[in-house]
Amino acid sequence: MNKDYNIREQLQIFVRRYGLLNAACCDECCGEQVSMVQSHILFEVRRLDSPSMQRVSDELGIDITTFSRQVKGLEGKGLVARRVSPDDRRVTLLALTAEGRVVLDKIDRYMAERLERIFGQMSLFERETVVRSLGLLNEAIARSDQGGTIACCK
Repeated sequence: MNKDYNIREQLQIFVRRYGLLNAACCDECCGEQVSMVQSHILFEVRRLDSPSMQRVSDELGIDITTFSRQVKGLEGKGLVARRVSPDDRRVTLLALTAEGRVVLDKIDRYMAERLERIFGQMSLFERETVVRSLGLLNEAIARSDQGGTIACCK
């Protein structure tokens, strides 16, 4: 078995075990009908602090049409709000609503508990090694000529 196959195998297993293929990921953790994509949108809106729709769409690698539909769903659930940028009326900014912050806090707590159970199986050195390695992997992906992703379909 070649080394590249082992890397892919480990990444595929990680994606499955992390639950990235679970379409209804947030039913279990926050009791909301929030998809995995919508969970990522909420996270990025908070992380980027009232970003434009285009910036979050680019950050997540989602085409703007699909992204817009997802935001509309989040808006319908009362989790995000859109507003026109005061600097450029062509730009739409996103912000979490109070309910959106509550839902994201629930997701955060759930993920923190799950990650602690996983990382609790490791020594401090192993934890630091994993976190450092993930950072290196993310940086290498971002610097590659593949547009910041490694998936075969974008």
